[in-house]
Amino acid sequence: MKFIKFLLLGIVFGIVMAKSEAISWFRIQEMFRFQAFHMYGIIGTAVTLGVIGVALIKKFNIRDFHGNPILFLPKDKSVARYLIGGTIFGLGWALSGACPGPMVVNIGYGFLSMVVVFFFAIVGTYLYGVFMKKLPH
Repeated sequence: MKFIKFLLLGIVFGIVMAKSEAISWFRIQEMFRFQAFHMYGIIGTAVTLGVIGVALIKKFNIRDFHGNPILFLPKDKSVARYLIGGTIFGLGWALSGACPGPMVVNIGYGFLSMVVVFFFAIVGTYLYGVFMKKLPH
């Protein structure tokens, strides 16, 4: 019962994703073909809200649920890590028509072919953990 708030937040997230058509394979293909602004607007809104959220966390020293400070550590800015990782993620997104959030929402909507995509997303995450020490970070 203590995780019910996360379940409710996930349900709201799924509803927002569905109503904004962010789970639509056709909308994602329009984006990758530069035929519509719809998905760029959704992504731009998410990035803007993320920047505002991080700024508020830093300004007001907001803590997590356990009272620990939320820390933002600087990352190495190597070109290879972003090119390789972005290319792999983008290819998976373009080929499957879904990134991780919409993938789960599509499964909830009954598109069972997304179970295959979700399975390989989990496999890819596992393989990243296996090879993490050998990859450019």
